[in-house]
Amino acid sequence: MSGNFTPKNPKFKQRVQQSFDRQQAMATLGASIIDIEAGQVSIRLPFNETLTQQHGFIHAGIISTVLDSACGYAAFSLMPVNAAVLTIEYKINLLSPAKGDWFEAVGIVKKPGRNVTVADGEVYANSGGDRKLVASMVGTLMSIYDREGVEN
Repeated sequence: MSGNFTPKNPKFKQRVQQSFDRQQAMATLGASIIDIEAGQVSIRLPFNETLTQQHGFIHAGIISTVLDSACGYAAFSLMPVNAAVLTIEYKINLLSPAKGDWFEAVGIVKKPGRNVTVADGEVYANSGGDRKLVASMVGTLMSIYDREGVEN
């Protein structure tokens, strides 16, 4: 559950979804947003054999990519209208093989800021009603203002 954050943009849900929809990487992976709250975003990734590594688990790079987006959009949900978001650093712990029918990446803002926001993230594997934590992340995200070529 996210903190009691007040978004600076009353249309933050629509803004997050529109930005996510422009991400060709997420479309390629088959990922979709399943929940948007102020300071928290959840993304669903279905299992796809083309995204696996040599043992049949979803590749760590794919898990990292989806979790980075969840944390980034959690941060973006709290940013003002004239801001865009970029990740500047993250650290991920891969806790268990990413094996399941589908995966949920949850990004939650830990500390918002004008220029730098820190978010925590977790990925859960879901299979047959069971849910297992497979990765955790701490991400640092930057607000971008008035940068040419960066859309809000």
